Amino acid sequence: MPRAGLTPAAVTEEAARICDEQGYDRLSLAAVAKRLGVAVPSLYKHVGGLEALRREVGMAAAADFARVLGDAAIGRAGADALRRVLHAYRDYASTRPGRYAALQRAPRSEVDEEAAAVFSRSMEVLVPVVQGFGLADDVLVDAIRTLRSTVHGFVDLETRRGFGLPQSIDRSFEVLVESLVRTLRDWPASADSADVGDPAEG
Repeated sequence: MPRAGLTPAAVTEEAARICDEQGYDRLSLAAVAKRLGVAVPSLYKHVGGLEALRREVGMAAAADFARVLGDAAIGRAGADALRRVLHAYRDYASTRPGRYAALQRAPRSEVDEEAAAVFSRSMEVLVPVVQGFGLADDVLVDAIRTLRSTVHGFVDLETRRGFGLPQSIDRSFEVLVESLVRTLRDWPASADSADVGDPAEG
């Protein structure tokens, strides 16, 4: 029996659940329609197609991710805030793997300005956390990219079951977190004080 009161938000949420349960790349309009108890053509009243649905899932995930990280940082500062945020990051990737995968498809602003802005805000929550280590604005992007790429590498391997050795994965993550805390404590306060080699020199 078709579900009454179907809305674009309900379609997006069901699609996100499918992504978490089956994988982002397994998302299809047929799967969403089946879960919602409607025919595929009925979905076009609420979403423009599969790519449009992926866009909506990504935007919803970005907003959700920003909220989760922001909540983790509330009332915290410096190393304490960073630890809480990094643990929240890992937990999100573990409990919402499909939505997390959607976050890795950030659109370029010249292609989709609205979606790019939403995705950008999901990372902007890291700005005050990094600023808590005394870093100036001209090094924030480098520091945030370092944090994101390091933690993403870990959680991506973890969600893909890439850690095969018997040692505790939780302990390894704690080591990673403390390494990043030390990295930010030692980070040059500004670009002028950073010792960065010239890429042209090889």
